[in-house]
Amino acid sequence: MSENKIDIRLADAESRHETPHPALSAAQVAAEDDVLDRVVHSFDQCTDPRLAQVMLALVRHLHSFLREVRLTEDEWARAIEFLTAVGHITDDRRQEFILLSDTLGASMQTIAINNEAYRDATEATVFGPFFVEDAPRIERGGDMSFGASGQPCWVEGTVTDTDGTPLPGARIEVWEADDDGLYDVQYTDGRVAARAHLFTDDDGSYRFWGLTPTPYPIPYDGPVGAMLQAVGRSPYRASHLHFMVTAPGCRRLVTHIFVRGDELLDRDSVFGVKESLIKDFAEQPAGTATPDGRAIDGPWTRARFDIVLAPAATDSATADA
Repeated sequence: MSENKIDIRLADAESRHETPHPALSAAQVAAEDDVLDRVVHSFDQCTDPRLAQVMLALVRHLHSFLREVRLTEDEWARAIEFLTAVGHITDDRRQEFILLSDTLGASMQTIAINNEAYRDATEATVFGPFFVEDAPRIERGGDMSFGASGQPCWVEGTVTDTDGTPLPGARIEVWEADDDGLYDVQYTDGRVAARAHLFTDDDGSYRFWGLTPTPYPIPYDGPVGAMLQAVGRSPYRASHLHFMVTAPGCRRLVTHIFVRGDELLDRDSVFGVKESLIKDFAEQPAGTATPDGRAIDGPWTRARFDIVLAPAATDSATADA
């Protein structure tokens, strides 16, 4: 057993015994401790220190939860049925496990852990279940809506590093729901709409036509929706536009921008809103000249989002300096 593994075992041994429930007898506490001890020792032959650390922590916290709430056998069976239903509804077009992770805040917590604050780098938020590889390319100033319903929106900005140096050729993936609150993959006709990728100019600038974001519910016709209803939570997400930005030597950024004034900002169903990502989507009256001379029949909006990418490898000691 490696030195690292010994340290993991000792740390686990010191913290695995919880304060006994006041109503439990010493014999009952000992019986429950014995179950946990046997499960913990079942990992003694694990040769991967990181895997051992993760599995032991999982077991410790799972058993602590079971003992804290005194879970009944009936409730455990219902939990297994729930997770089974999450698996059954998941396919190549719908990822119910991501919805579950998102609605329990696990996705945002993982993002917070893995995207440490670094100077003025743009903050990350949830990926969501509707990203698709190989979205069509548009030129700068192109239209990523591809006929999807919604109010036109002009989005522009720059991509720089944390020293303010423009990043030419940065790849920007953008995707969003249409005015009916649906992503293209939620339709059954194979359409590709309201998603695209483009690249920044030599000065790090980008621009494109999209749709003014609107609020919509996450899919709530499955087990995750039933869970939200049971606990009195709304399935609605605050209005947002997705971005994924990559550039050589920089940390990949997955984020959204949100619409200032949206009443759902403080109760987004997946906890994805951050103050720094709330932007003005300025309403432009019908007849207002567009930045590229495009003729638009009716009002439109415009928004600016300047993106700052952190370096690919950051020193956590100086990350937020």
